Amino acid sequence: MMKVKKFLEEFKKFISRGNVMDMAVGVIIGGAFTGIVSSLVDDIISPLLGLFGGANFDSLSVTLLGEVTLNYGRFITAVINFLIMALVIFCIVKLINGMSAKIQRKKEEIPAVPTMKICPYCKSEIAIDAVRCPHCTSVLEEKE
Repeated sequence: MMKVKKFLEEFKKFISRGNVMDMAVGVIIGGAFTGIVSSLVDDIISPLLGLFGGANFDSLSVTLLGEVTLNYGRFITAVINFLIMALVIFCIVKLINGMSAKIQRKKEEIPAVPTMKICPYCKSEIAIDAVRCPHCTSVLEEKE
């Protein structure tokens, strides 16, 4: 009984972690996205390809031994669905990476406010607001 309780506690801890919840949301959104891509292929791309190829892929089939039908057109449609989904995901990731790189470059372009300066007498590094060098005790002149 204790092993089951410990197992359930570990499972509860695992399922409540952020990564699992993010993955669950991703799977749900992926399922909805699959419906959108399938509709795009079935309702828009396949008919357009049918105009140029003279046939709709879904209707392509071969009958074997009088009873068995191989619907290879549906397979071609599934491959097209996959390729379009992969292309859309690639474009989204590329867009996000581009925006991320642009934001990173902007952060790098902003110069950091200096916090240290060099003593003109002993060349030691000192605080920017120092009026006397702690190393050589020289009085530092204020720059206007």
